[in-house]
Amino acid sequence: MFKHQTPSAALSLQALVCLSECAGPYPVWRADTLNCRTGPDTKHGIKKTYKEGDSIKISCQVNGESVEGYKIWDKTQDGCYVSDYYVKTGKDGFVADKCTTSKPKPKPDAENNKLPGPLKDDYPYRGNCGGLDPWKYYKCQCTSFVAWRINERLGVKFHNYYKGPHWGDAKIWDEAARSSGVKIDNNAVPGSIAQTNAGAGHVAWVTKVSGGKVTIEEYNGNNPEKYGRRTVDKDSFKYIHIKV
Repeated sequence: MFKHQTPSAALSLQALVCLSECAGPYPVWRADTLNCRTGPDTKHGIKKTYKEGDSIKISCQVNGESVEGYKIWDKTQDGCYVSDYYVKTGKDGFVADKCTTSKPKPKPDAENNKLPGPLKDDYPYRGNCGGLDPWKYYKCQCTSFVAWRINERLGVKFHNYYKGPHWGDAKIWDEAARSSGVKIDNNAVPGSIAQTNAGAGHVAWVTKVSGGKVTIEEYNGNNPEKYGRRTVDKDSFKYIHIKV
């Protein structure tokens, strides 16, 4: 059987909850209109305004820009910040817990300084050509190098049968992209795949775009079974967008 709380007990419990989650309410004073900003200084945008005499609750407090000698800023129940100078708390110091700032979640490696990544020969099979790589391409070929870059820098588990079609030789990568619903166009961006059907076909990793030029990294291009990079006219290739 549950016991009924007396009014005073219920009020005390409510007060304890408020102490742990908020402080106040306190009246706004010293200003006809008080701007509540998105951060604890006057450079941040205004989210809402309060009028003198309005009651606000303080969820937490933080040090910020000094206003009339007051460095404390109050985060209100509306999720914005006001200078404590304009809130009549009855105390010059903190009346609520300090605001905790959550650290931003780290971005996946593919988006954290790995696109397009450093211009260097970090291909794991350099000097060890021949045989198939883990993505079912022959090592030191252009397709193997690009497949590795897609896996390593885009974080995409790309392979010779990605999304169903057989990607095979470089000259059919455009057809495989269309068949699998992967975007292909004439728009080069770092981290996209340059592809051409000219000659025996070729694919390369786009690392820089400037005006009408594109810088690519490649294997088995001008240097048979070796790494190379060059800057060419952008319209030399079509561009496959596995992720970007």
